[in-house]
Amino acid sequence: MRTAAVFGVEACTVSVEVDVSFGLPGFTLVGLPDTSVRESRDRVKSAIRNSGFEYPSHRITVNLAPADIRKAGSLFDLPIALGVLAASGTVTRRNVDDVMLLGELSLDGGIHSARGVLPIAAAARRQRFRALLLPRMNRPEAAVVEGLELFPVRSLVEAVDALNEPARFTNEHPPDVAAPVACMPVTDGDLADVHGQLLARRALEIAAAGGHHVLMIGPPGAGKTMLARRVAGILPPLTFEEALEVTSIHSVAGLVPPGTGLVSERPFRAPHHTISDVALVGGGQSPRPGEISLAHHGVLFLDEMAEFSRHVLEVLRQPLEEGCVRVARAARTALFPSRFMLVGAMNPCPCGYLRDEMRRCRCTPQQIARYGARLSGPLRDRMDLTLAMSALPASELSAAAGGETSAAVRARVVGARERQLARDGHLNARLQGRVLRSRAQPEASARQLLDNALTKLSLTARGHERVLRVARTIADLAAEKSILTDHIAEALQFRGE
Repeated sequence: MRTAAVFGVEACTVSVEVDVSFGLPGFTLVGLPDTSVRESRDRVKSAIRNSGFEYPSHRITVNLAPADIRKAGSLFDLPIALGVLAASGTVTRRNVDDVMLLGELSLDGGIHSARGVLPIAAAARRQRFRALLLPRMNRPEAAVVEGLELFPVRSLVEAVDALNEPARFTNEHPPDVAAPVACMPVTDGDLADVHGQLLARRALEIAAAGGHHVLMIGPPGAGKTMLARRVAGILPPLTFEEALEVTSIHSVAGLVPPGTGLVSERPFRAPHHTISDVALVGGGQSPRPGEISLAHHGVLFLDEMAEFSRHVLEVLRQPLEEGCVRVARAARTALFPSRFMLVGAMNPCPCGYLRDEMRRCRCTPQQIARYGARLSGPLRDRMDLTLAMSALPASELSAAAGGETSAAVRARVVGARERQLARDGHLNARLQGRVLRSRAQPEASARQLLDNALTKLSLTARGHERVLRVARTIADLAAEKSILTDHIAEALQFRGE
């Protein structure tokens, strides 16, 4: 029998070998299984008996090969049970090496949905398997991969029938319609609900258009969280390739509800500030994706960013630059994609009212300095746009919002992204080296302004590149081929608090 083990967001083939021999009754499982796989012994035994089949009263040895890859999860239940039934003669078909099997068994012989079905189906297609036998609730997810014959089953009895008489089983079980699924809630409303804050709205539009990271600094109640939760609503819909990547990650994490197919909306993740570094970037004994990978092609919102642990924030440095996370283990390394748009929000000081016109700040200079230092210089340097926000006066709060809707802003963002993809094949936030210098070459007057700012603002080389990327995005929003002085000036105003 053939099944698969998931490591990171990739799957590799595992052979399930079953030997039933004379001797004292027993069940031995080898091949580097973890606790959840070892517990399959009792589930398999009960499921076989409660399904009306005879459980062999002999010595049973199960080997999961290759033996140097750790096996984790409950999806090995079904292939182990079918292997035992094949060894005892209940499964009469012998040539099943072209069928990949997976599924978790219940004690009554039913089959529960499994996680990681989409990467397993993709691996089966790459390795030229003919068919995939899987839980019925996971069929819409696996149906995304073309070229595989699917046998969706609800019980161990159906699984035996599917192997013994595949033609009859296929005719009796017409395919289901794959349904899209939204992952996490992506929006709490519309940008039209936001009062004032025109500069912040403009910064978020630029960030969404170019895939840039943005940090908002302002007092409590200024609208930072309200704005951040509406960012996903101005992003364009996922492309098919992006949806495949997002669904694979969410499938491995067990976040794709049974009976659904591709994730249809961009993820929005907002972890609490008490999160650990492993939960943020991913890891564990059997590596699982963290929050930054679950936000792939979407938005990662860190509210009260200064309240996060310092070492938790520092692990963001490499993913912000490379767009991926490598989790190294002794046997192998798992690669998790993590190209997300980071939106951070924080107060300017511990009490939150530094430079507030209506309330007095009671923090000492030392407290303010320590609070600001919770975000290191290298991490701040990786933020493309940083803007200071202020609380709105009562007159603006009582007035009707009357701002642009998310749909209007989204139309401009989509247009800017289309120009970038047609020109470079990717967003401006990923421009580097010679490509950046050729695509984001300012005009003479704009170059002079940027050169002066390099000295006065003490910009680093990374900061200089990020100004060029943001200016290129501003030009794309304006449908300009060249970067003008106004574009550089607007980009420079977001390089500091």
